[in-house]
Amino acid sequence: MRKIIVSEHISADGFMAGENGEMDWIRFDEALFEFVGQFTAAADTALYGRKTWEMMDAYWPTAADKPGASKHAVGHSAWYNSVDKIVLSNTMQGEQRMKTNFLGGDIRSAITALKNKPGKNILMFGSATAAHTLMQYQLIDEYWLFVNPVLLGKGIRLFEGLESKVDLLAKETKSFGCSVTALHFTILQ
Repeated sequence: MRKIIVSEHISADGFMAGENGEMDWIRFDEALFEFVGQFTAAADTALYGRKTWEMMDAYWPTAADKPGASKHAVGHSAWYNSVDKIVLSNTMQGEQRMKTNFLGGDIRSAITALKNKPGKNILMFGSATAAHTLMQYQLIDEYWLFVNPVLLGKGIRLFEGLESKVDLLAKETKSFGCSVTALHFTILQ
């Protein structure tokens, strides 16, 4: 069975974005980019909510073509262009895009079927509403949380509206020179 892995930057007080979706507080460095490259190499599907997909799709398809593109931009652009993308959206049903499927309606059944198909991991970046939906249906298998040394005070929380307790197993911790700490958790069933 394929795993859904959520890879998300969060503030030390648990926000994944500011009140207006701002993410200018996120820190990164080359070591962090290299580390995240391991996740993309092990995934053949990206999963997004509509808003995050629109942001990603406006940038990543051509990021490698920009003058002075970084090693990360070249690599992530190639990955983005090669993988299947699943977008959870009730408003884009029937849209046709290359290597992109829009899911609405019975998301639980559709994602469960996707997890049961052969393939690599399914990787999710960002997408608060989509994450909340997957949490509600207990479809997430692992979290990689990249804790940034900042307190936002308010904004969009990753773990919002959980209806019941979720037990996690801590698997790994890794610190980066940019002061970000990665926490790896799997879900205990």
